[in-house]
Amino acid sequence: MKFSELSDHLVWCDTRVISDLPGKNDGSLGLKGGGTTTMALERALEDATTRVTIQTPYVVLTDEAISLFAGLVRRGVQVRIVTNSLASTDNLQAYSGYHKKRDALLAAGIELHEFRPYPMVQYRLNVRHAELKQHNPVFAVHAKTMVIDGESLFIGTFNLDPRSANLNTEIGVQIESPLLARQVEARIEQDMRPQNSWAPLTDNPDDHASLGKRIQLWFWELLPLEPVL
Repeated sequence: MKFSELSDHLVWCDTRVISDLPGKNDGSLGLKGGGTTTMALERALEDATTRVTIQTPYVVLTDEAISLFAGLVRRGVQVRIVTNSLASTDNLQAYSGYHKKRDALLAAGIELHEFRPYPMVQYRLNVRHAELKQHNPVFAVHAKTMVIDGESLFIGTFNLDPRSANLNTEIGVQIESPLLARQVEARIEQDMRPQNSWAPLTDNPDDHASLGKRIQLWFWELLPLEPVL
């Protein structure tokens, strides 16, 4: 695509770069402490009024984070998250932290969707890129994106897990643009559709994973890994 064509699709809007300082955890609070990005996202979530739509490869929420989302749901805010299923993830340690809390997330009123390893969107890509069909790779979620009220969005490196919240140096952009927010939200909603994701409330995504993966998941769940996931 030529630059002139790209420039025709540029959107001018208010954007804020959010980043943590390297070494944001000095050890004085153990494995906790948060950071600039964590606090910014928390504030943005607290301001939500209608809906929060999230795509993230990992969902390892602390009890405090679950309480935050549960509070949003009680206020009438719809919270939807699409993440990897056991069949599509390549990080069983992180998935074990999510799997332990999945029932609590559902009980909090969070709408969960777990991405299929061979979703319908893959077949559409295969049509456009024939080389993909030859290798038939497993598809997985890796984007870290959040849309609030269909008006603002966050795109960055932040995962919904304790490691991003307390340990890693994360960066992202908060974008105030209803146009871009709706476009990104539409893409996330596409990945949430039944042909692309399983819904734990109506189907057990774990049943679609291999026996080997389920055994490994059982092993990792025995270990107290959550603070470093």
